[in-house]
Amino acid sequence: MTQSPDFKRNQAVGLDLGWINQIKVNRNATDRRAASLVNRRTVKKEYQAAWLVKAIQCIDLTTLGGDDTPGRVERLCMKAMRPLRSDLVEALGLPGLTTGAVCVYHEMIAPAKQVLAGRLPIAAVSTGFPAGLTSLETKVREIELSVAAGASEIDIVITRQHVLTGNWQALFDEMVAYRQACGEAHVKAILATGDLLTLENVAKASWVCMMAGADFIKTSTGKEGVNATIPVALTMVRTIREYFERHGFMVGFKPAGGVSSAKSAMQYLTVMKEELGNAWLAPHLFRIGASSLLTDIERQLEHHVTGNYSANHRHAQP
Repeated sequence: MTQSPDFKRNQAVGLDLGWINQIKVNRNATDRRAASLVNRRTVKKEYQAAWLVKAIQCIDLTTLGGDDTPGRVERLCMKAMRPLRSDLVEALGLPGLTTGAVCVYHEMIAPAKQVLAGRLPIAAVSTGFPAGLTSLETKVREIELSVAAGASEIDIVITRQHVLTGNWQALFDEMVAYRQACGEAHVKAILATGDLLTLENVAKASWVCMMAGADFIKTSTGKEGVNATIPVALTMVRTIREYFERHGFMVGFKPAGGVSSAKSAMQYLTVMKEELGNAWLAPHLFRIGASSLLTDIERQLEHHVTGNYSANHRHAQP
């Protein structure tokens, strides 16, 4: 992750159960705020193009299929390094444009590393992704192996039962172990918010993971029945803001699962700008986990450049 020299990586601050137990979330107010963000008029023309370019820079270009092959991952990495067709890059004046990272399973780190050669971060999903129901020893070892293989970011999944049963100490201890296993690699804590039932659970899980040292909090694995939503995003970014105000550490946010259109990417960018400010609109603090999003963004940028939309099949699929 690229960041300013004075950026302070999140450090574990200790579990404050008094703070966790008093957390409340007003669901109706959250839904109203989410609706106001989603339904407002969006920016147009060159301003929209600039926002879409920002979205590209913050994408974790992802392939997490059981049918992944080294060839597919190599194509993904090439697309990450050249996310737009050369004519669009030239027209927009964007030499060197890349996505924020690529995200793959452990077994695909090696082919990704061979293609990227250190030019982009490699994020690996870990800890029994997506269910997270393997032993703690297995999860920790999986992290260690992925870091040794070349992953500079690790997307871990929390044990959802700790949240559903209110066992915040167990969740904290688990997250601390994951952070320690990551070493210098940055860790993104996937909350699998669609499994957590309430926004209060989402807020509390976010706080516990940040207190344990998570560098990012992430909505979903993309495998749950419900993945990223704007109300969940609002809840999570507001915990990030409060955490920064109380402890001075800037934690990143990553929506994932179902973010497949340029319009939806713009909505999450708006949430970040309005709730956290421009400082969070950077790849070291905001990522979008996506596989097909880039295709729609490219179509929108082609329309900006040429005045015409093109069919999806004309754009290279990652």
